[in-house]
Amino acid sequence: MRQRPLRNRTWGNLPSELSEFVGRGEELDGLERLLGTSRLVTVTGVGGVGKSRLVLAAARELEASGTPAEQERYCDGVWWAELSCVRDPAFLELTVAEALGLTDHTTRPLRTVLAEHLAERRVLLVLDGFEQLVDECAVLVRELLRRSPGLRVLAAGRRPLEVEGELVFPLAPPAAEEALALLAVRATALDPAFEVTDANRAALIGLCERLDGIPLALELAAGRLRALAPEQVSARLADRFALLTGGTRGALPRHRTLRTAIGWSHELCTPSERLLWARLSVFAGQFDLDAAEYVCAGRDLPVESVLDVVGELLAQSLLVKEETPAGVRYRMLETVRLYGAGWLESLGDTGRLRRRHRDWYMGLATWCELDWFSPRQREVAALVEAELANLRLALECCLDEPEDLHLGQYLAGTLWFYWAGCGRLTEGRHWLDRTLEHAPGPEYESSRLKALWVLGYVAALQGDAVASMSALYECRDGAARTGNPVAAAYAVHRLGCLALVSDDMPRARELLGTALERYREAGELNSNVLMCQVELAMSLAFLGEPAGALSLCEEVREICEERGELWTKAYALYVLAYAALDAGDPGRARSLLTECVEINHAFRDLVGLVLAVELLALVTVTEGHPTEAAVLQGAAEPMWDGVGLRLFGSGYFNAPRLRCLERAGELISADHYAAGARHGRTLSSDALVERALRGPEPAPATAPPRPRTMPTRTAGRAGAGADNRKPAGSPKGEPAG
Repeated sequence: MRQRPLRNRTWGNLPSELSEFVGRGEELDGLERLLGTSRLVTVTGVGGVGKSRLVLAAARELEASGTPAEQERYCDGVWWAELSCVRDPAFLELTVAEALGLTDHTTRPLRTVLAEHLAERRVLLVLDGFEQLVDECAVLVRELLRRSPGLRVLAAGRRPLEVEGELVFPLAPPAAEEALALLAVRATALDPAFEVTDANRAALIGLCERLDGIPLALELAAGRLRALAPEQVSARLADRFALLTGGTRGALPRHRTLRTAIGWSHELCTPSERLLWARLSVFAGQFDLDAAEYVCAGRDLPVESVLDVVGELLAQSLLVKEETPAGVRYRMLETVRLYGAGWLESLGDTGRLRRRHRDWYMGLATWCELDWFSPRQREVAALVEAELANLRLALECCLDEPEDLHLGQYLAGTLWFYWAGCGRLTEGRHWLDRTLEHAPGPEYESSRLKALWVLGYVAALQGDAVASMSALYECRDGAARTGNPVAAAYAVHRLGCLALVSDDMPRARELLGTALERYREAGELNSNVLMCQVELAMSLAFLGEPAGALSLCEEVREICEERGELWTKAYALYVLAYAALDAGDPGRARSLLTECVEINHAFRDLVGLVLAVELLALVTVTEGHPTEAAVLQGAAEPMWDGVGLRLFGSGYFNAPRLRCLERAGELISADHYAAGARHGRTLSSDALVERALRGPEPAPATAPPRPRTMPTRTAGRAGAGADNRKPAGSPKGEPAG
């Protein structure tokens, strides 16, 4: 592989290479030339020919090196969007947005959000595995290219997108010597004793030719070279060609050849290996051993044998093992998975296996909800993130059958902690709306009530007060009708949360206090209950009752530290940090806020993160660093675009921003402040958090200005010329998140 000097880049999300990339030098050069002349290049070819590896290698070279013109052309990064696991068109734009690191909790169309994000950026976007959504992907790419002049797209799929201006790069299998090199590298990785010698070279070249040099076929053959000599593999392959050659009429020979290669590998498997291969095809993306054992085991495949059979499939390159934050996981190559799915369908077992898959992920979600309130909260977040593709599949399974709608409502509601706590409001809203479109029977009312209060919570955080209130009132009335005190408590709680972000503090205090009483009567204690206590503390602070607010948050902090809970603790730390700042102790406020920022970033909780950054900016200017405060405020602006209505449209939550602007204006010019804010708007989320945790440079020799009290609320709504002057005689308040 060609070597070029590397350069540093902080933008992009290209996946790591799982194995050595072999050859393809001419193809890489050709791709780079085409990208220099066209804004859309699509690599096409049969499944298994190496499209994904080629575009990844090309993207890596463009990210790490290239001419000055290329460096300028992609100065805002090279971003990878994996689409092969996306089945529902509704998730196409969401997947691309997540790949770009773009979080948006508003009700705006995601296509609009994407176009606005890319409008003034110079980006290379790589789309891999789009063929199952080719029409929808073509429409999206066409619009993004039209509205984003600095965008270039490199796509990989089995057919072109057929978008105007597209240049198609058909990818053929590698030449004989390159195919042999690939086969040797893969075989050596499986068996370090393997080597190409004068004695086996002719047989290996013949094997490559019989497989038409298709990389996937070569990788499958490499798995067999552990147990067989090259001559034996060739002999068995010749027999299988006669048996398995086929495919649709008019299909290209290479299409039939690839199916032959996979079918040959399938035929060489034992009955248990073939059965597990077929059953594993019900998974989407990654899965772990526990899931495989539950879903796939049966009388004909004992649970104690699954691990050994998985090991055999790994040895034959039919499964890939990956180390992830959620532990060791397995993944089946998509072409291999589709082949197994066809066999499962022929066995008439697809429906049963899909239901077992659904049941496993129902149980997983239930366990994760319980374990969210524990020291394993970070692990739970990582696990659900890793299992998202399978959870989506389980939700789709619930929606496929009318009698299973209650299961979908239960699953969508049970994942509340992920939707609200891990930056997935938009997706949560999608599933909650879909599962609530129809009402199941009265015997399943509890599942519907849970989905309703979760929908009310998500919609409130999105700034959609009408939808939130409608769902919560329906939940409240349904809970009263069916005698469900827990659902009633959640409905009242989330109505109080809605009042809080709507600046109705007396009503928020009343509702949140009532909800806490109902939680205690029902014996409920979890992250939701503690969040209710924090939100009550916020309302008290805004109403000028800091002592009560501090008492509530200190209690929450103690419980969280005792239970190992982090997510709610971060919000309690926010309230305590503002109290420390208001009391003239910015050092303590900074210490509390840096922990808050770290937690919120780890959980991808954009609401908590942006509130903490806003307050940290006020702490920073109080310490005498107005330029750094401007950078932090600038960085917060695009985050609010993702959350929704800026500062919820609340005068109370707007106060730290206005106060920071006023204090900075006493120390630096408006132009200097604006320059810092512009720089902040260019920071990625990771760069912002690193900067926030590092803190500003040492303070100047001059003493910083004396801390001032935060006004109770601003007159008017955020961003509408709000006045931050404190009314005469009004009490102090401490805005919190």
